[in-house]
Amino acid sequence: MAIKFQYNKTSRQQLEKQLKIRERALPTLQNKETALRMEVKRAKNEIDELEEELEKQIRSYEKMVGMWLEFDADLLRVKDVHFSKKKIAGVLIPILDKVDFETKPFSVFNRPKWYLDGVRTLETLAEIGIRRDFHELRIQRLDYARKKTTQKVNLFEKVQIPGYQDAILKIKRYLEDEENLSKSSQKIMRAHIEKKKEEEDSVW
Repeated sequence: MAIKFQYNKTSRQQLEKQLKIRERALPTLQNKETALRMEVKRAKNEIDELEEELEKQIRSYEKMVGMWLEFDADLLRVKDVHFSKKKIAGVLIPILDKVDFETKPFSVFNRPKWYLDGVRTLETLAEIGIRRDFHELRIQRLDYARKKTTQKVNLFEKVQIPGYQDAILKIKRYLEDEENLSKSSQKIMRAHIEKKKEEEDSVW
């Protein structure tokens, strides 16, 4: 990124102001990036745990496959999903609070005894699945924010801050050269005037 500037004090002051803004913002951005990275890792671990739990639950009911063939899966449906929102490292994330299920009425006398347990089991499995989906969404949002923050950190750290420092140094050197040149010119001019004066004095 080429930084536009002019070789004068005003331009140098503006660049110094922009440099200070970026130098102050950089540690905050770096901390945010670290926090987001940790949150993404935590959310991934939680997903692994949920998937493990789901596997464990499914495995424990594999012995009853025959029974599940008799079960009417239409008996249960998700009625509502309650969630709240929470800011994690400046990113708004949906947090699952509760899942409401609706069970179609059925006769406990005309159905096998294990039907009620079957309904509760399905509720547990469905809630784990929904919770996992919420964690997936959380990872997507946090990871997107982390990538954007990393880009900004790299832009400040590797492009803009060195760019502003370089531009300020160029202006500083130019102004110093100009000042030195001006002083040299004044010295030459003074020496020339003094020489001329001496010549004029010697004539008299």
